[in-house]
Amino acid sequence: MDFIPEAHKIPNDIRPLRDTLRARLRLSQKRTSALNFMNRMLEKFNIDDTSQLDSYYLLQYQQFEEQSTLIKEQMLRLEKSLYPKLIPNNDIQRLLWIPGIGKMNAFTLLLEIGDINRFETESNFFSYCRLVPKASNSGGKVRQKSTPKDGNKYLKIVFSDAAIHAVQYYPVIRKFYEGKLRKKNKMVAKTIVSKEIARIVYHVLKNKTDFNKHFKGVELKHKKTLQWPRVTNPNV
Repeated sequence: MDFIPEAHKIPNDIRPLRDTLRARLRLSQKRTSALNFMNRMLEKFNIDDTSQLDSYYLLQYQQFEEQSTLIKEQMLRLEKSLYPKLIPNNDIQRLLWIPGIGKMNAFTLLLEIGDINRFETESNFFSYCRLVPKASNSGGKVRQKSTPKDGNKYLKIVFSDAAIHAVQYYPVIRKFYEGKLRKKNKMVAKTIVSKEIARIVYHVLKNKTDFNKHFKGVELKHKKTLQWPRVTNPNV
């Protein structure tokens, strides 16, 4: 009766790559937790130098510092294992030119999106990326919810991160963000920027074309430089 929508199944050759990237993210979250613990300890005693810590607190600090170093090495090993498969990919090379999108964000976008053609419209893609409010329809009424849980949480993370970097480094995008900030709160303004970056990603992948270096019709003065990994060299 066509009541149940068809589910997307990730190709078998892509699944190990995607799960490796997700494992790296979990390690990254653990490392962030360790770094936060170390910073809170210094804040607790209002000091900048570990030499001022009591021996017991210093031992705690050193344990978490060692953990942070180990996790960073583990993250790098997982990351490098993906280079030969992903760096030469044409879509990766296109994504890397988009504002706010670095190497790991590009990897995540490619592996989490899969086939962009499964999204018929921009709106479908935005919804999957958790960039639009969730709607609850009942009795002919539509209620908007600001924190949707449907869709892909990893894409939400990527586009949120991309928005932060884009606002930081691109004056045109910063001006657009500040304009929204005068009418919206910070979270909503950042989500709007995330949505615009997602729009660029959608059309770049859909049309297999390079980013035209424009944001909302305005040419970006700040441009990324041509350097690795945009120069295909998977063995580095």
